[in-house]
Amino acid sequence: MSTELGHLALALALLSGLCLAVFPALGVWRNDRRLMDMATPAAYWQLLLVALAFACLIENFVTHQFSNQLVANHSNRDLPLNYRVAASWGSHEGSMLLWILMLAGWTAAVAALSGNLPQGLRARVLSVLGAISIGFYLFALLTSNPFERAVPAPLNGRDLNPLLQDPGMVFHPPLLYMGYVGFAVAFAFAIAGLLEGRFDSAWARWVRPWTNVAWAFLSLGIGLGSFWAYYELGWGGWWFWDPVENASFMPWLTGTALIHSLAVTEKRGNFRSWTVLLAIMAFSLSLLGTFLVRSGVLTSVHAFATDPTRGVFILIFLCLVIGGSLSLYAARAHAVHAGLAYGLMSRESMLLANNILMVVAMLAVLLGTLYPLVLDSLGQGRISVGPPYFDAVFVPLMLPALLLMAVGPLARWRQTPVPALAHRMRWAFAASVTTGVLLPLTAPSDYKPATALGLIMALWVASGVVMAGLENMKSPSGPLDPLRLRLQPGAWWGMQLAHLGVAAFVAGVTLVSSYEVELERKLAPGEVLQVDRDLALRFAEARLIRGPNYDGVQVRFEILRAGDVVGELSPEKRRYAASRQVMTEAAIRRSLGGDLYVALGEAVGDAWAVRVQKKPAVNWIWIGVVMMGLGGFWAAADARYRRRVGAAAAVPSGSAEPLR
Repeated sequence: MSTELGHLALALALLSGLCLAVFPALGVWRNDRRLMDMATPAAYWQLLLVALAFACLIENFVTHQFSNQLVANHSNRDLPLNYRVAASWGSHEGSMLLWILMLAGWTAAVAALSGNLPQGLRARVLSVLGAISIGFYLFALLTSNPFERAVPAPLNGRDLNPLLQDPGMVFHPPLLYMGYVGFAVAFAFAIAGLLEGRFDSAWARWVRPWTNVAWAFLSLGIGLGSFWAYYELGWGGWWFWDPVENASFMPWLTGTALIHSLAVTEKRGNFRSWTVLLAIMAFSLSLLGTFLVRSGVLTSVHAFATDPTRGVFILIFLCLVIGGSLSLYAARAHAVHAGLAYGLMSRESMLLANNILMVVAMLAVLLGTLYPLVLDSLGQGRISVGPPYFDAVFVPLMLPALLLMAVGPLARWRQTPVPALAHRMRWAFAASVTTGVLLPLTAPSDYKPATALGLIMALWVASGVVMAGLENMKSPSGPLDPLRLRLQPGAWWGMQLAHLGVAAFVAGVTLVSSYEVELERKLAPGEVLQVDRDLALRFAEARLIRGPNYDGVQVRFEILRAGDVVGELSPEKRRYAASRQVMTEAAIRRSLGGDLYVALGEAVGDAWAVRVQKKPAVNWIWIGVVMMGLGGFWAAADARYRRRVGAAAAVPSGSAEPLR
């Protein structure tokens, strides 16, 4: 019964999406407030119906309704309850329904929280979101129905992919999709602005919190996916430039440029064209990522193996979105007026350089991701574009971006005297360079200039945050007053926290890339592996284990430091009964200073092949990502965004008001 109810709810949600797309647009055209007011109940009904459909799907998984084809393919009677719930979005069809639920949630949130918007603009934004939802409803109902029947119904299911039977996969897709879909709101505001011809400071202030929240969710989603791959896949890497990883990273880069461009549009009325195009690009790249993951053109642990028909549907939808939005931009370009003039050395110029660097980096990632696919489709053979290309192209682009990250917030709008800026940053520069150059000398390995450069950049970004705080503590009378920081808005605090997160991330990447140790040995019970001068592992014992839907072997290693046992690690080899897949479960001893990572290979008699890795400061990577995400949420919570605002006055040319 719940299967039919879910299908019906999804079909009715399509009707709600049609009402949401048509009636507000018709109301704007006729200047009919009653039609425009229909947007809010349509958005609420849409969310209610999609939530009902998703609840029906979860109920199918929880109660083992193997008459549902999706449940039969991705669940099993032995699957634990939490993974049965997560299995509802662990497949192509289920994840698309989750995507639609997220879109309905964002749309309802805009309807509920946009009472301070002019009615016409609000109606246009909700109408665009309704039009987007129609495309996804048709995609789900026509090509990816999560409520298809299995005839005859099997007695048991095939089981969820063992790689997805992990707590990380319970939270990773929802966070990632919240970011993906959240950029639809910025896209809708851009299209509504083009239609209305409005891109003033008030418009930018309405868009900023939605964009910050979407960017924060996407940051956390990407970070959690990286963390999951690190401990679950058994190879100990945190990023491999996998095409599906790139598919989520490209909208993140564009979204990063967008949140900075919006700040300039709000404060100075500049970068309006940049802001509109970046909003279109961010959502278009989210759709491109959907196409890459679901079209069957990629082979990845993250991708869904699906038929190309679905890919054709998404590709057509992608072309309609990109082609339609860019055509509208070309037709309405006269509405995107230029802003105030600014000099070469100004905050605007530095943020413009940031936009250019982020977009060029995105294009470099896009080229490395799509080029092998294009060659393959043209019959020119298969090639692999991996970390060497991305490291060689991406890292040099990020160095000037990091340099600007510390300087930009201290520069003035319109024009900044170079000597004054250099004077303010002199101690930060000296401390960053001196510390970054000297720190690698304390490492036991050879001196590495690349390590010094990475540490200099991390310290430089952190020093920029410190300098921004000191600048804002200056009182008119001269002495520093820490209480003045309380005057700074939430957007300023969020920016500083996110920039500190970038510093932690860069430091973590630098240290783990420079000083990680990896050993592969065959060990038998009682044997000892020396990891470094002080640290060793001793094979203590191996024993059989049994889980709810798997059995396997667990090997216990004792951690020795100076000959004393200081801990244990117990990696596993699991064999899942339903799928008969063998999986590696790494064991990790975590600390802020670094991880000791142990994974099992194959058994050789009583001995086991063992991979041991020592990864200094690797957790700083994910700590930095969490700080970035929290910074985005903090900035979005700024009280200014909840007030009814009009057109903001331009900032005086000599103002040192911080970017926020």
